[in-house]
Amino acid sequence: MIAYGNGTSASTAPTGVETMVSPRALDLGLKQARDWFLDRQHDSGHWVGELEGDTILESEYVLLMAYLGREHEPVCERLCRYLLERRLPGGGWAIYPGGPFELSASVKAYFALKLVGFQPDHPALSEARARILEAGGAQACNSFTRFYLALLGQIPYSECPSVPTELVLIPSWLGFSLAAMSAWTRTIVVPLSIMSAYRPVRPIPSERGIAELFRADLPRTALRRRGLSWENFFLAVDRGFKLADRFLPKAWRNPGIRAAHRWMLEHFEGSDGLGAIFPPMIYTIIALDCLGYDRNDELVRWAHQQLDDLFLEDEDGTRIQPCVSPVWDTAIAMIALSDAGLPPNHPALCRAARWILDHEVRTAGDWSIRRPGLEPTGWHFQYRNSHYPDIDDTAMVLLALRRTAAAHDPEARAATQRAVAWLLAMQNRDGGWAAFDVNIDNEVLTKVPFADHNAMLDPSCADITARVLEVLGGLGYRADHPSVARGLDYLWRTQEPEGCWYGRWGVNYIYGTWQVLLGLRALDFPMDHPRARRAADWLESVQQPGGGWGETCASYDDPTLKGQGEPTASQTAWAILGLIAAGRAHTEAVRRGIRFLLENQTENGTWEEPQYTGTGFPRVFYLKYHYYRNYFPLMALGRYRAAVGLPTPSISPRAAIPARLLADPRSGQL
Repeated sequence: MIAYGNGTSASTAPTGVETMVSPRALDLGLKQARDWFLDRQHDSGHWVGELEGDTILESEYVLLMAYLGREHEPVCERLCRYLLERRLPGGGWAIYPGGPFELSASVKAYFALKLVGFQPDHPALSEARARILEAGGAQACNSFTRFYLALLGQIPYSECPSVPTELVLIPSWLGFSLAAMSAWTRTIVVPLSIMSAYRPVRPIPSERGIAELFRADLPRTALRRRGLSWENFFLAVDRGFKLADRFLPKAWRNPGIRAAHRWMLEHFEGSDGLGAIFPPMIYTIIALDCLGYDRNDELVRWAHQQLDDLFLEDEDGTRIQPCVSPVWDTAIAMIALSDAGLPPNHPALCRAARWILDHEVRTAGDWSIRRPGLEPTGWHFQYRNSHYPDIDDTAMVLLALRRTAAAHDPEARAATQRAVAWLLAMQNRDGGWAAFDVNIDNEVLTKVPFADHNAMLDPSCADITARVLEVLGGLGYRADHPSVARGLDYLWRTQEPEGCWYGRWGVNYIYGTWQVLLGLRALDFPMDHPRARRAADWLESVQQPGGGWGETCASYDDPTLKGQGEPTASQTAWAILGLIAAGRAHTEAVRRGIRFLLENQTENGTWEEPQYTGTGFPRVFYLKYHYYRNYFPLMALGRYRAAVGLPTPSISPRAAIPARLLADPRSGQL
């Protein structure tokens, strides 16, 4: 820990005593955090931290291997050891640290453990079984879990929702088409539809099955509700497809299967796996198997390799990432290092800018269906995912490029112009911005039987809207610009009564609120406006006695938990950044937050943060970005130093720049 100030920690400082921040401690904290990042820059110029999800990743991989007859391979045993380490004290599994028991995750983990040889009387299984049965049994699992159970013969496919391949044939302008669904749902639905059409099964010996997880006193499938509703309409369509499969020749599905197959192959191009995310990668392998590909075929081996590239193995065990985040991590690291005092022409920033520019997407993706004729551009999240550049990454990249000498390079200026035009064109009809697409907001689609993953749509959200406004503000746009005005109107409509904003892609109201305040500041919006004041007041109101901020993932389920939870480094940094943007850098709240960060910084310049503060799908899937706990605090320390008028500490090239960068004669050039 770092000693600083008058020696009294923020958590023990008596009430009424003003918190002091030692400039020397601040310099030391900045230097250590800055050097930690510089030492971890890859030779190519980028950064990438671990991206951690919940145990469904490991469980589903084991279930896939069981379908392929490979569940006894050593990798499955190692993954199951990791599962055991992540189980809840009372039995079962959660979807985030400190979270409650989650049924579907627990059923899949239980099944995976049995498949590799664990006996039902093992404490992990017996405890989980009791909780699963108490929660309604395996029949209460979500639809995607049901497909895994059907794949391994535990339930018939009639107990799974139909996912028709014919979705690919529906004209894109119709509200029920594939194009009307979110980008991530598209990549899942297409290979899953092939699986749904072929209904593959690998029978499992009964002693390795999970019949004991089904409750005999409850129905095997959800009861149909009476009355007229979209839900019942789609249930009727689902039943119609199942009847057609029973009574019509199998060839009736061939046009849809061919279209889905073609769509999949087209979307393999320029991507590290379908969608470059774990769920469709799994379904891809099953779909290729259904389509008759030999398991040693080059395309099948490619699909397996994309999954293998998500594996991590170290002293913490063997585990799987849901995807990788190099573009996102690199852009935020660049901003943080700039805030920490690196000059725009610093070799590390120049190398990173070169890497970023090389990853601009210059081919049209799925977004072009709704915006034809728009010049392709943008940045994705992963190393390769050319069909799916996203609005959030593109905005963050533009913010990062402006911090470097590359901002004045003709190549960077041209990329910026393209990207700004793209962002403006991707504004939704409600005035906000979403993640990947434009106007993916047909609420009727949330009623289809396989929509229980809470991710069918890609609606506008305050955090991405505000980040786009931050980009526009930095480029000279102001509130009188029509797109900015519509964006502000969206933010005013979505502000919570307390003054905060919901955070779609980070946990949760702290995340949404800090980003909106940054967006407003970039637009030169008056921060004494009542709306901005209420937002800053709310941030101050949820600061904890120890000086930090924290918010649990449970706030998505229970909004009364807004701004409540164990304090974390990343959420504390967000709150500090929001308050600095609101003009409150000199307040006691900010000083106490800075003290919290310095007090909890480790000797190597990092912060510990076991909590998940990233959001995949609210209430369904959460993430731990392992660099969040490092680059956001670095950003907060740097901006605090600048805001209170302390001079930027000198940068010692030999101390700050890794030797490999200094040895490269191109390291200071684009």
